[in-house]
Amino acid sequence: MSITAIETSSEATAVETSGTATTPATETAATRPSFLPLILDVAVPVGSYYLLKNAFGMSTMAALGWSSVVPAVRTAWSAVKERKVNALAGLILFVNVVGLLLSLVAGDPRLMLAKDSGVSSAIGIGILVSVKLGRPMMTAGMKPFLIKGDAAKNAAWDRLVAGSPRFRKAERVFSLVWGVVLLGECVLRIVGAYTLPIDTMVWLGTVVMITSMAVAFLLSGRFAVVPMEKMLEEELARQAR
Repeated sequence: MSITAIETSSEATAVETSGTATTPATETAATRPSFLPLILDVAVPVGSYYLLKNAFGMSTMAALGWSSVVPAVRTAWSAVKERKVNALAGLILFVNVVGLLLSLVAGDPRLMLAKDSGVSSAIGIGILVSVKLGRPMMTAGMKPFLIKGDAAKNAAWDRLVAGSPRFRKAERVFSLVWGVVLLGECVLRIVGAYTLPIDTMVWLGTVVMITSMAVAFLLSGRFAVVPMEKMLEEELARQAR
C-alpha cells in the first residue's frame, strides 16, 4: 500500500472514530507550507534593502537602517514574549549592523567592492557557529518546506530529531553547506576585487552571488533535503503500520 493510501486510510479512521468531519478549509490550512517566518525574517529585510536602495535611490546607510526595522522588532518580540532568541531575525539584524559599519568605510573603489562581501561573510559565519553549537540556523527555513504544515510530519520530524543521528547529521549538513558556500562567495569576491579590473568586478560580483546561491541550493538539496524527506516518509509509514 502506498504512503498516500495509508495516510488517507488513517484520516478516514480518525474521522469515523471522533465523529467529526474535517472541513476543506481546515485541510488547506493544515497542509499549507508555513513560510511566513522565513518571509518576515529574511525576504522582507533583504528585499526592502534592495528596493529602497535601487528603486527609491536611498543611500546605503538609510536603506540598511530602514530594512533593519522588521528584524529588530522580530528579535525583540521573541526575546520578550517567547523568551527565546529568533536566530534568523537576529542574524539579519547583525548583518545589517555590519553593513552600516562598513558603509562608513571610505577608500578606493577596490575597497568599496571588497566590503560588499562583508554581508555574505557575516551570514556564513553566523550559520557555521549555529552548527557548531548544535542549533543549525537554516533549519528554520528548511523545516516548513519539508513539513508543509502537516501535524503528522511535524511529529515524525520531532521523533527523528530525538532518535536518529543520521537525520540530525543531515540537518546539520544543510546549514553547513550554506555557511561554507557563503564564506566561499566572500573569499571569491574579495580576491576578485583586488585582482580583476574594477569594471569587470562590478558585474562579476553579482554573477558570483547568483552562482553561489544556485550551488548552495543544489548541494543542500542533494545531501540534506532529499535524504531527510525520505527519512520522514519512512517514519510516517512505520507509524502507520
